[in-house]
Amino acid sequence: MEKQRAFDPEEIRAFMPAEKVGLVATVNPEGLPHITLITSIRAAGPSQLTLGEFCKGKSKAHVQHNHKVGFLIMTMDRKVWRGKARWTHLRSEGPEFEQYNDLPAFRYNAYFGINTVHYLDLVEATQGMPLPLGRIISAALLTKWAKGGAAGNTGERILKPFAEGIFNRLDALKFMAYVAEDGYPVIFPVLQCQAVNSRRLAFGLGAFGDELKKIPQGAVVAVFGLTMSMEDVLIRGTYRGMAPYRMVRLGVVDIDWVYNSMPPCHGQIYPAVPLRPVLDF
Repeated sequence: MEKQRAFDPEEIRAFMPAEKVGLVATVNPEGLPHITLITSIRAAGPSQLTLGEFCKGKSKAHVQHNHKVGFLIMTMDRKVWRGKARWTHLRSEGPEFEQYNDLPAFRYNAYFGINTVHYLDLVEATQGMPLPLGRIISAALLTKWAKGGAAGNTGERILKPFAEGIFNRLDALKFMAYVAEDGYPVIFPVLQCQAVNSRRLAFGLGAFGDELKKIPQGAVVAVFGLTMSMEDVLIRGTYRGMAPYRMVRLGVVDIDWVYNSMPPCHGQIYPAVPLRPVLDF
């Protein structure tokens, strides 16, 4: 896929609306991938991206320690851009700060606005491409039929029924990220991904198969599930590679970590975090 190192004026305008899917993939202190929904991502110029921060999540801390970022933008017409960027600095004032807080979503919000703007230099990006809906639907149907053969060993429940339901909705959006050899997270759609059970995800190759084939077996991947009602869940797990199940080649991910990224209470769901008493009021 052809890469570019600058956005043209039409692309800059396409990223402006808040009504889009904006995802940022970062690397945590352990070197593992993390995905965050940040719809405020936009281009401040041909070679610069900005993120408007209105709540404090893990990704904002990650980028200040590891500046390598992967991003994905999907506009309302289902056109997708993906790429790499490098975090450079943050500001709590300036023209971009003012532009964010002049948006209707924040200008008339009595409870919160954009408090910080993060700046990233564009490293490379794909040109905008429409989602291959035909291949996605075909891959999703094959995955749904074959995934029962990939059940594997059962054990304690990891995904709650709510989260498992998000991954099994055929109308939900799913995205995967892993850390490539150059240290940058790579993120791409994997809408055909579904839950085999509460402990494993599976997906057919049909759509974005070239990207899926590049993931090393045994790599740690992050998978983000999102509904049109803005319900979402993030998992991390080990990619077990591709294998035939019921005569269909599926990739599988064994889940070992689950995170709720929905405000107002972000936090790890699995492994369970012990409750601690509040001692300082």
